[in-house]
Amino acid sequence: MKKTIFTTLAVVAIALTSFTASAQKLVSTKTHFKFFSTTPAEDIQANNYKAVGTIEKTNGDVVFSVPMQSFEFEKALMQEHFNSKKFLDTKTNPKAKLVGKIVDLSKVDFTKDGTYPVDVAGELTINGVTNAVKEKATISVADGKIALMSKFNLTLNDYKIAFKKGKPSTNIAKTVEVTVQATY
Repeated sequence: MKKTIFTTLAVVAIALTSFTASAQKLVSTKTHFKFFSTTPAEDIQANNYKAVGTIEKTNGDVVFSVPMQSFEFEKALMQEHFNSKKFLDTKTNPKAKLVGKIVDLSKVDFTKDGTYPVDVAGELTINGVTNAVKEKATISVADGKIALMSKFNLTLNDYKIAFKKGKPSTNIAKTVEVTVQATY
């Protein structure tokens, strides 16, 4: 009898510990990445709703995984160029990934409604190239729902992304604006 009670208590304790640990990691499958390029020739915008992101509330770890072939463009030819070997070669490099940390996590109260400006620092990998990044983001808490938003500029050459010649080389900006919106 004592062994059964002890075993039951142990199982309950493990279950509660697991629940508490998992409750600290926020997961977003409702993540929107958008990039925007503007040149005198044309504006280009692409949207991706297939990315996944996580935030670990206890230590500020942030991860985003972005399937590159899931960017959708207004024109099929733009999408073809984006995925081609001459530009992003998304068959060889199918995902972009950010692995970082909210460096000023103490500013955020995940239990209180509000808007919290933060800095996220880490490593961003695109096109097989990894660079250190530090960008501003905003975490919003409303009625227990948590969201992250960030807008920053990305220099394509830093990730060895460039058309060397031809019309696409003049139609895409050297620096593009990236917007991230994630709901956890």
